[in-house]
Amino acid sequence: MGVVTYTDEFTSSIAAPRLFKALILEADTLLPKLAPQAVKNVEILEGDGGPGTIKQMNFGEGSEIKFVKQRVDALDKENLTYKYTLIDGDTLMDKIENISYEMKFEATPEGGCKGKNTSTYNTKPGVEITEEEIKGGKEKAAGVFKLVEGYLLANPEAYA
Repeated sequence: MGVVTYTDEFTSSIAAPRLFKALILEADTLLPKLAPQAVKNVEILEGDGGPGTIKQMNFGEGSEIKFVKQRVDALDKENLTYKYTLIDGDTLMDKIENISYEMKFEATPEGGCKGKNTSTYNTKPGVEITEEEIKGGKEKAAGVFKLVEGYLLANPEAYA
């Protein structure tokens, strides 16, 4: 099994606790509301939302991706960190065993936040993946971030 790791950093004018709440804690209900054509729903298959929980995100009609399943590995609301692993779904293709994500949000002196997202791709034996193959997923993740950030900017009372 091969391992490929990418780290992306981001900044936002939204306060770290508020962005964490919307993007991590409330994403299961917020994303289907903001983009119902893309995200149909999120179901908890096992667990209570904390570590060990298994969730399935179902995508809208016409999407090339039908669903993904993820396992919550760690959730620290005080330190604004979240770890989860994508364990099943169309995005894994026939090349990837799983993808682990680790996110951290930190306050900035200006009142916004900065964050880091580390993605670790565990490939199947003998399989190589390129950044080009991963690019589409990274672009979708950036789009989700911008969608939530835009919603929070337009609705200052939401998740305050």
